[in-house]
Amino acid sequence: VQLVESGGGSVQAGGSLRLSCRSSGLAFEDARLTWYRQSPGSECTDISKIYIDGDTWYRSAVKGRFTISRDNSESTVYLQMNRLRPEDSGLYRCGADLFGEPYTTSETCTESTYWGKGTTVTIFS
Repeated sequence: VQLVESGGGSVQAGGSLRLSCRSSGLAFEDARLTWYRQSPGSECTDISKIYIDGDTWYRSAVKGRFTISRDNSESTVYLQMNRLRPEDSGLYRCGADLFGEPYTTSETCTESTYWGKGTTVTIFS
């Protein structure tokens, strides 16, 4: 299984970015997908999830600004990030897990089974 993120960059506060995470080798339509933010030397924080049925969850700090979506035909999950703030900066990683499979640990991230390496987002004021 491979997860490859893209779309990160450096933008001014108030701007937008759209992150993508494309998977291969995964039963994508059966996977719960999560976007995490990992800050340097810090913990891994789940930002948003999208479930098999399309239900979504957002951390309160991003609710109303970020939108997660999935395209099963493209095996890709997206994170549209609007009204970005400096505190949104970090390494954004996607994780995937399937029902019944155990979680694995990747650096300080622990609540998915499969992991991408991440794409860096830098927001400057």
